[in-house]
Amino acid sequence: MTRYDDQAERTFVALPPAQGRGFAQTWWGRAWLKALEDAAMDTAQVKTGRRLARAGAVGAVSVRPGRITAVVQDRDRTAHRADVLLEQLSDAQWDRFADMATERSGHVAALLDRDMPPHLVEDAAAAGIDLLPGMGDLEPECDCGAWDHCGHTAALCYQVARLLDQDPFVLLLMRGRAEGAVLDALQAHGSAPTEDAAFRPEGVDAAEAYAAGLVLPPLPAPPGLGEGPGVPPSLDTEAAPPPGVDPSGLSFLASRTAAEAHRLLAEALRGGHGGHAVAPEPTPAQDAVRLAAGDPGPDVLDRLGDGSGRTPQALAAAVRAWRLGGGAALSVLEEEWAVEGDALARARAALESAWEEDERPSLLARANRWTVVGAPHQLRLDRRGRWWPYRREHGRWVPVGGPSQDPATALASAALTTDCEP
Repeated sequence: MTRYDDQAERTFVALPPAQGRGFAQTWWGRAWLKALEDAAMDTAQVKTGRRLARAGAVGAVSVRPGRITAVVQDRDRTAHRADVLLEQLSDAQWDRFADMATERSGHVAALLDRDMPPHLVEDAAAAGIDLLPGMGDLEPECDCGAWDHCGHTAALCYQVARLLDQDPFVLLLMRGRAEGAVLDALQAHGSAPTEDAAFRPEGVDAAEAYAAGLVLPPLPAPPGLGEGPGVPPSLDTEAAPPPGVDPSGLSFLASRTAAEAHRLLAEALRGGHGGHAVAPEPTPAQDAVRLAAGDPGPDVLDRLGDGSGRTPQALAAAVRAWRLGGGAALSVLEEEWAVEGDALARARAALESAWEEDERPSLLARANRWTVVGAPHQLRLDRRGRWWPYRREHGRWVPVGGPSQDPATALASAALTTDCEP
């Protein structure tokens, strides 16, 4: 049997404890509870459910066609998922309901005022439509294993009675159609909703949407990581490319995007990833270096250099830094910053303790860079207190190794080269 609105769902935040008040103030709310109390085989379970609901043990309530769901906690805080099923109306019954309601304008006005007068229910029953449940219509399901209504499903029913007091459209949703679908049907059958209803905003309340997380099923397992990035489709066709389109450049960009996506997924699946801070997005100039480190062709390399404002020599040095340490190494290469305060005190202490006094090299400091006097070697300090080795090649300072907490170790790696100039 087809359903008009079987995907509709509303989720209501957990209600506070119902101290000193009944669960149903309206006649239709009391009729709902009577259907529960008349059908339950074990009255003790009904009383247990009433106590749990009164104590606020019922979590957010999800209402959808044919089913209501909530997580209910026992006195020992054990959580159980409780469901109560209610038969949906058929499409033919909904059509008869719309015809019946539009014959008397008072029915529509009452629904829009969140009221369900007895004559509306009586007229619906005369048309063969049972809006309110009768004995045995509320079918329980609970993961505690009970075959009849248990304290958890009874608690859910008591909580829903409070929701029905506030909005009878909750009952209509259980019977198969959300409020918007009901109003559309009434309008189609000749009775237009009031102006307020016609302009009621779509969607659900933010609090209701947030509360849905308490009753939604668990997320699926994370995806598996393939052996390598996917291969983008080939752009090598016999047709000439449109003006301004570079197929080789697009192919390179697609392959690097796939490689970066694979790297990011590998990081996300690594244990403890959720406890690490999210790295900032690279700037366009930094991203140009990342792409250049992927060994593009000469034409793409020239475009990356021009686009990032770097000469071929500067881009080559930037690529070298990126391969040694990504964005952090690139910042050390291209940014000069003043070392002051505690950072300066720690740097001086590290330099003092790195060598014996008679072995300590003579260093000339400028900003975050310490150059060895009389040698083509240099140390650069990053903002995390790490030392990077540099050497002078063809008139430029270039990185020659990864970072170290010990300046002597970093300087030793800078000296392990013969291709340098004074």
